[in-house]
Amino acid sequence: MKIGIIVAMDKELKQLQQLFSDSNVLVQKCGIGKVNAALGAQRIINEFHPDCIISSGCAGGNGDDIQVQDIVVSTELAYHDVYCGTAIDNTTVYGQVQGLPARFPADPYLLSKATKALPESGGQEIALHPGLIVTGDWFVDSREKMRDIIGHFPEARAVDMESAAIAHACYINKVPFISFRIISDVPLRDTDASQYHNFWDTVADRSFQVTRTFVESLN
Repeated sequence: MKIGIIVAMDKELKQLQQLFSDSNVLVQKCGIGKVNAALGAQRIINEFHPDCIISSGCAGGNGDDIQVQDIVVSTELAYHDVYCGTAIDNTTVYGQVQGLPARFPADPYLLSKATKALPESGGQEIALHPGLIVTGDWFVDSREKMRDIIGHFPEARAVDMESAAIAHACYINKVPFISFRIISDVPLRDTDASQYHNFWDTVADRSFQVTRTFVESLN
């Protein structure tokens, strides 16, 4: 099976490239934001022809049970910064691009495998939370920003800047997709993104091992 893994930043790329040497697994950086993510997904589809694509990297978390370094795996994905209005189609909901699903579902087979991708580290199992991931061109560095997003998507488990755009490209190209996001910060408990910056100073490699365990389960 040929697997494409897309990350946004050099820090994430470095972490994951160290874990994969198989030529059937390609890890590429797309850059930050929705346009870069969609372009990166289309490029890897055109050039590598993967059987599935995984989005990996960090995200802000939401929920009382979510902690920094937990993992959120997408059950579905949506845009939190898209609104097409109701002038043409009054059935289109907030976050939906007209003519496309309101939410992009994760591939059922990949999701069934993903929920079992729980390696242990130091005797402690990594916490994995299946749920909705929402995406937008908005770095969430304040509680106010997070409250605005969660006001539209209260059930969201993670907020990032790429996953839904990659899911969008995969949906158009009929390529199975799923996202693994490591929680770098919980904005509703943070005031100045200090958790996010501290995350990169103290991140444990074990968090990225979930993606590796998942990929190995597919072969």
